[in-house]
Amino acid sequence: MSDSLPLLYLTDAEDRVQAVQIPWDLWQKIEPLARPVLRAVSAPAVAEPVKEAISAFEEFLQFWDFRYPYNPAVSCPHCGASTQDWREDPEHPFWLTNANVGGLLVFHCRACGTTIRQKHFRDHVALEHTSPKA
Repeated sequence: MSDSLPLLYLTDAEDRVQAVQIPWDLWQKIEPLARPVLRAVSAPAVAEPVKEAISAFEEFLQFWDFRYPYNPAVSCPHCGASTQDWREDPEHPFWLTNANVGGLLVFHCRACGTTIRQKHFRDHVALEHTSPKA
């Protein structure tokens, strides 16, 4: 690929272009134009669940018989997002993705994508989370 631009094409063993290297002075000129495009391309797409598991949550509450009151607070141990009531928070930082009468509530942190599991047992709640891979 020869042209008059001062570009260096980096190829693999099969001679397929894998990257392009440009001189620093050229990068300084095009960087303001390139940054928004690079951010858009590299930003992870966070798919929101189509709908929350509200009916399953209502069933979960209907059969609540634990020795402590239900607490609607949710917090993300990965990014620090938190709310006192995930149902009423206008910013809705957490999506309820799963609920069952066995005591499991699963939330998706909209800020960082972490999955937060609240496992409700008779006498206590166990919290677990899985953070997205970087």
